Amino acid sequence: MSHFSSLIKKLSSIILFSILWTFSFPSWSQDQSRVVFQNVRVFDAKSMTLSEPQNVLVENNTIAQIDKAWTKEMRIAPIKIKGKGKTLIPGLIDVHVHLVFGSLSMVQMMSPGLNQELILEKSGKGAEEMLLRGFTSVRDVGGPIFPLKRAIDQGKIQGPRVWPSGAVISQTAGHGDFRTPDERSRKFFGTPSRAELFGATFIADGKPEVLTAVRENLRFGASQIKLMAGGGTSSAYDPIDVTQYTLEEMEAAVEAAEDWGTYVTVHAYTDRAVQKAIKAGVKCVEHGQMVSEETLKLMAEKGIWLSLQNLMEDSPNMDPARREKRKPVLEGQKKVWPMAKQLGVQIAWGTDFLFEPELNKEQNAYILKLQEWFSPAEILKMITYDNARLLALSGNRSPYKGQLGEVSQGALADLILVDGNPLEDINLLAQPEEKFLVIMKDGKLIKNKVD
Repeated sequence: MSHFSSLIKKLSSIILFSILWTFSFPSWSQDQSRVVFQNVRVFDAKSMTLSEPQNVLVENNTIAQIDKAWTKEMRIAPIKIKGKGKTLIPGLIDVHVHLVFGSLSMVQMMSPGLNQELILEKSGKGAEEMLLRGFTSVRDVGGPIFPLKRAIDQGKIQGPRVWPSGAVISQTAGHGDFRTPDERSRKFFGTPSRAELFGATFIADGKPEVLTAVRENLRFGASQIKLMAGGGTSSAYDPIDVTQYTLEEMEAAVEAAEDWGTYVTVHAYTDRAVQKAIKAGVKCVEHGQMVSEETLKLMAEKGIWLSLQNLMEDSPNMDPARREKRKPVLEGQKKVWPMAKQLGVQIAWGTDFLFEPELNKEQNAYILKLQEWFSPAEILKMITYDNARLLALSGNRSPYKGQLGEVSQGALADLILVDGNPLEDINLLAQPEEKFLVIMKDGKLIKNKVD
């Protein structure tokens, strides 16, 4: 374990250094302690309907009043936004992002010149662009996220709220074993891999190392733990059909996470991998596009979340080997979405863009892919209210206290004023630059095209 401890010390130094990196961005000079949205139709996620025109008062970072009347507190608000009957919705939530891996190409990731400054520069720009697309909250399910999250929370970078997993936890030859062919096992040869030093992954074998990896991520501030439980399409060594980690190793991760009041989510596609993870006590499955009806019924029965994506079919820059490995996943996803819905599985939505930064601008457009199986109201509920319920699974490890995913009195003020009615035209959500007139995060105006 001495080499593993050495890795942790090096990783701690990198994160401490990265925290010192700062960015600046324009701030609103006007008093924002009270902002009122006048004459807006509010999306009610529970009933999946729009209200009659109302006024919504935000005080500091929470929704203080929702009323048809023009109250005294509303009258004295320094900022009044005339909604003119437009639609007020919660901020969008993507529960499967990789803010670092998604902001860098594979060439950049493998470059000898890669350093923490470049990582923070690229991921910081990506985070700001994501916020301006209306995504006020995200769950980052793997990567060196802690320096970026800290910079966002300190106001040095604009970006969404981040629920961080930290470094993915993988067995040797697992989906998170990012070693190049010339990098040998740390356990036998004593040198941590480059990806481990950058905080992208923990290669942990056996119960003691898995426990240490989980606890280190929790120490850095992880809100949930990401474990690789099966093969993947973007990794070189593991076939898509393999199952990863023993039951004992997975149970150790779950116990360590639950001791901290949070949960484990697993990367898994197949029946065997998912069923083993459920037996170990995980609360969420990422992907699952190759599972059967039997496994989905088990998930529904146990209340296990299915964090699903609509993966892109192809792209010009995709590695041929990755393209081939994705075929059964793409075939499966067309079946899993409607089957999971029919069986009553708790479904969350995310994008999972990796190593192709040019894809990020398509984030909103990927929402529209849900139209094949869901109504506009169901889609809007999923990407706000339902996704917020999954974020809340982090319990006391959630980095932000308060209700998200709904426009209700007492909820946190993450809001979007949409020019139009997304329940009639869901395509509005894919036009954030033109149709998102106001974006508010934590009670602060990020964008205001009205006044």
